[in-house]
Amino acid sequence: MKQRTIKKEVILKGVGLHTGAEVTMKFVPAPENHGYAFKRVDLEGEPIIEADANYVINTQRGTNLEKRGVKIQTSEHVLAAFVGLEVDNVLIELDAPEPPIMDGSSKYFVQAIEEAGIEEQNAEREEYIVKDVISFKDEATGSEITVIPSEEYQVTTMVDFGTKVLGTQNATLERLSDFKSEISEARTFSFLHELEMLLENGLIKGGDLNNAIVYVDKEISEETMKKLESAFDKKKLSVKPNGILDNLTLHQPNEAARHKLLDVIGDVALAGTRIRGKIIANKPGHYVNTQFAKKISKIIKLEKRNKVPQYDLNQPPLMDIHQIMDMLPHRPPFLLIDRILELSDTHVVGMKNVTMNENFFVGHFPGAPVMPGVLQVEAMAQTGGILVLSTVPDPENYLTFFMKMDNVKFKQKVLPGDTLTFHCSLITPIRRGICHMQAYAYANNKLVCEAELMAQIAKKK
Repeated sequence: MKQRTIKKEVILKGVGLHTGAEVTMKFVPAPENHGYAFKRVDLEGEPIIEADANYVINTQRGTNLEKRGVKIQTSEHVLAAFVGLEVDNVLIELDAPEPPIMDGSSKYFVQAIEEAGIEEQNAEREEYIVKDVISFKDEATGSEITVIPSEEYQVTTMVDFGTKVLGTQNATLERLSDFKSEISEARTFSFLHELEMLLENGLIKGGDLNNAIVYVDKEISEETMKKLESAFDKKKLSVKPNGILDNLTLHQPNEAARHKLLDVIGDVALAGTRIRGKIIANKPGHYVNTQFAKKISKIIKLEKRNKVPQYDLNQPPLMDIHQIMDMLPHRPPFLLIDRILELSDTHVVGMKNVTMNENFFVGHFPGAPVMPGVLQVEAMAQTGGILVLSTVPDPENYLTFFMKMDNVKFKQKVLPGDTLTFHCSLITPIRRGICHMQAYAYANNKLVCEAELMAQIAKKK
C-alpha cells in the first residue's frame, strides 16, 4: 500500500468542548513520511506538535498533548477520522488549543476529509505486522488492551460501566473501510454525576446537548436540573425513558461502545505506525489507550532497530575486492570491506569476512580477540565511500575524508569468524561531494553497530 494525503486544504469551525473557545481548524496536505501533526497558528513561531504518545500529558476527559509548553487538547476524534479514512500524512492547523467538538463524533471530520479528497503518494506505507500478543493493563481499573495477529486492522471494544442506564456493551470494527458508516457518527457521552463535577470545575464550557450524550445514572434534584438548564442554555430539560437527558436520539443502541472504539483508534494513532492486527479493548479509556500506544511504539522502534536485512552471500557480488580497490584509495591492511552487494542512488550494502588473520587482532586482544569499534565505524565509512564515489566519473582520482560522526552505538562484540554486512543510506541528498548517511553493521542476525556519518570527497592533489 502507498501512503496517502489529502488533495487540498479544508477548513472547519466550531468550539472546543472543554475550553468553550471558538476555533478554526484547517487540514493541510503533508509530504510523504510526515505522519500526523498539529500546528498552533495562534502562537508565536507557529509551533508544531507531532501526534506522538510520548507527548501525552494527561488523559482526563480526552487525550491531551504537550511539547515545549505548547498544548493540544482532545486530539483523539480528529486522529480517528484520518486513520479511519486511511490518510497517512496531514498537518492540522489550529488557532486555539483544542479542535472543535462539532457533534462529539468524527462525522464532520470525515466529511471534511472527503471534501478535500484523498490522493496516493509515491512512498510505501509503513505497517507494523503483529506477530505476538502485546498487552497493557491498568491494574487500578482493570482496563486492558491487547493486540493479536490478524490479516488486517480490527478493533473490538467491551465496556461495562456498572450502571443500569448503561450496562455492558460491545462494538467491533472488522475493517477500516467500515469506519465511516459504523463508527464515525458515534458521539461522546458522559454520566450525570461526571457532568456535575465537570460543570463545577469549569471543564465543559463548550458542551451542549447536541455534542454529548448524557446518561442519567442518579436522581436529579430540582436545583441540579436548573443548573443544567442554565449550562446548556435550555428552557426545559427532561429525562427520557431510555435514561438519556433531553430529547437526543441514539444513532445505535451501543453508541457508547462504538464511541469508545473511535477513541481507541484515535489514541492508538499516537503510536505513529499503522498496525496490522486485532485490538481487543476491555473497559478502554484514554489512559490505558495511550499507555498501550506508548508501549507498542517502543516495541516497533526496537524491532525496527534490530531488524536485520537478509542478503544472499552466495550470489556473485556487485563489486569484488579488485573492483573496490579500483574505486577506493584504501589498501590492506586498512581496506576493511571485501564485497559490495547492493548499490543505488541512495544506499549501499557492503560485506566483510572477519578472520583471525586480521592485523588488528595481534594486539586487540591476543587472548580474547575483538574487532575494535573504531574499525567497525571505518568499515561502514568505506562502504559509504563507495556510494559517494559512484557519483563521479573518475573515482580513482578522489580521496574520502570524515567530517562528522554522531550517535555512534556499539551493540554487540565482533569476533573472528563473523561475517559483517554494512548498510548505509542517505539522510540527505549528496551535494558538493558531501555524503550524510545513516549506517548500520550487522553480524549473526544482530545489529552490532550504528552511526550517523558525514564524509566528503576531494580530488587528489
